[in-house]
Amino acid sequence: MTEGSENKYLQLNIESEDSEHTTPSESDVYDEAGKDDLGLPEKYEITSFGADYDVDGIVKRIGRGDIIIPEFQREYVWTQSEASRFIESLLLGLPVPGVFFAKESESGKFQVIDGQQRLRSLEFFYSGYFNPSKDSKKRTVFTLQKVQRKYEGLTYEDLEDKDRRTLDDSIIHATIVKQDSPEDDNTSIYHVFERLNNGGQRLTAQEIRSAIYHGNLLDAIRELNSNEHWRNAFGGRKNRRLKDQELILRFLALYFGGEKYERPMKEFLNRFAKKHIQASDQFIESCKNIFLQTIRVIDSSIERPFRPERALNTAVLDSVMVGLARRISAKGEPDVNRFKASYTLLLENSEYLELISRATSNEANVNRRIELSEEAFSGI
Repeated sequence: MTEGSENKYLQLNIESEDSEHTTPSESDVYDEAGKDDLGLPEKYEITSFGADYDVDGIVKRIGRGDIIIPEFQREYVWTQSEASRFIESLLLGLPVPGVFFAKESESGKFQVIDGQQRLRSLEFFYSGYFNPSKDSKKRTVFTLQKVQRKYEGLTYEDLEDKDRRTLDDSIIHATIVKQDSPEDDNTSIYHVFERLNNGGQRLTAQEIRSAIYHGNLLDAIRELNSNEHWRNAFGGRKNRRLKDQELILRFLALYFGGEKYERPMKEFLNRFAKKHIQASDQFIESCKNIFLQTIRVIDSSIERPFRPERALNTAVLDSVMVGLARRISAKGEPDVNRFKASYTLLLENSEYLELISRATSNEANVNRRIELSEEAFSGI
């Protein structure tokens, strides 16, 4: 590996954007906050430097976990012939596109922002199996396909010694970025990822979070997303764009950190997810317990909750769940019939209806609708 001799200090100006592109027919979720646009840029300082890695070193680093390809990024989509053509390019000494890494300040490990298709292809070829299934009986041996005749049908182990050395010594250029300021979060990495991965079907906010903020909290949220009471409340099947997981994150963020809420909602959730990447077991248990208690009461009381109209309204969901969770934390679980009656009255409150319909990510509106929810449930 060789590194660039100088660091470059970059300023990245980011304007809030609507990152939610799920359609009502796909998700049946109304999230007005997803369209929030402050119109004011945030300014970041990012250290960026280049590094050249040999292929053998990259594959070994992936195997050791020093280079992290998050559990969720875009699915591996290359065909075996496409992956073979990439490997053939390296065997022939042709230049290939570089990759982007984000350096984790705590561990010093590199997180893949862009280039997972290429890196996974190398990992698979060196392992001997193409996009291997966990079921060993369904694994496909990775042989090169639709390449020059001398390489056709060969595995990594089948390559001639000189060709294997050529591949091992081939260089992949990496651009490595690290946020220097603000120091209290690394949300610039979110925006870099968003912009580098916006071809084709654009990634949703939660898909990006799952890629770059992987850790204890998001692992727990994936587990909670299978809970039967939550599945009943959300609406059956898991959302393929992870909107259901985002709403669990939104509840937890507002319940545990709502006093620090600042719009836009997307950035608030990014900061909370980043803060709790390596959350303590005690915090994770608190998250699980309050979520499960709250959603159990709701599912036991109300059919198709959070839907003042046809679509699930995320402003109703976050305020009702946070208000009920605080009631449970203070007094225990309420009688389901009394909760249902209070919930019905809340949805008839004209002020509340206004707060769940417009400017739902506005700080005052978020705080007020949660306050009305707390008031509605405090006496039951």
